[in-house]
Amino acid sequence: MLVETILLRSHKNRAATRLLFNDVLRHHPAVFFLLGDVVNLGYSNRQWKPIDEYLQTLRSHGIEIHAILGNHEVMGRPLIGQQKFQKRFSSHVRTGYFKIHDAVAVVLLNSNFATLSKIEDQEQMKWYENMLQQLDEDPSVEFIITGCHHSPYTNSRVVAPSITVQKKFVPPFLASKKSQLFLSGHCHAFEHYKVGGKDFMVIGGGGGLRQPLRQGIGALVDLATGYKPMFHYLTVQRMADHLQIRSFQLRPDFTGFEEGFKIDIKKYIEAMIPEGHIINSGAA
Repeated sequence: MLVETILLRSHKNRAATRLLFNDVLRHHPAVFFLLGDVVNLGYSNRQWKPIDEYLQTLRSHGIEIHAILGNHEVMGRPLIGQQKFQKRFSSHVRTGYFKIHDAVAVVLLNSNFATLSKIEDQEQMKWYENMLQQLDEDPSVEFIITGCHHSPYTNSRVVAPSITVQKKFVPPFLASKKSQLFLSGHCHAFEHYKVGGKDFMVIGGGGGLRQPLRQGIGALVDLATGYKPMFHYLTVQRMADHLQIRSFQLRPDFTGFEEGFKIDIKKYIEAMIPEGHIINSGAA
């Protein structure tokens, strides 16, 4: 947006988004997820035009697409913005929904709390907690990933960590045994945090103006201090006993994307107690 260019430096951002979609097509994922702020003004037909072309191209190649609302989709004229968003992502449910592919469940939540009524807010929380419990108990599901737009943890100097996401979404995520990865955007940067032994990643590199990050005293401990690409996206692949997470970054000369970050997230394994084994509870 124009107001952002007053504080932040632009760098062929629209070209970067086009190249990013082209590279996603090259990888041809089975499912593609967008974590909000697909456009900078949800009610604007003009802003949707290039995105519509990218989405149509991916869908024409058989790639399934799901998305959640960002703050820019509900900015200015929220009802119109949400209507235009829903038209393009018919699977979207504003109080949370999920998709299972290859034993990985991706749970998508609405972190635009100001646009939710009290009843909708309560409905989403009840649904999220119940869904995590069901997925934990489902033997066909091996991993759970939660995604929302606003980041619970970020060192951004432009947007603050979402305390509401910390209070509402993080505790059920940490309590869920199969939940291993929490993804968010909002901050236009790549960040990686460990909270409660689980991975939290900020992956806001789809084309927005890059945001500066706090460093030093008072900053959160970011595990990806050496990986700060201007534009990037994430891939997730299920392996035998882990999820392989890779981030692809756009080269500075805009000649294409290359892998810049990779980690493996181990599968949760239920502790087994041998038959006949007695655990001393300490009771008299």
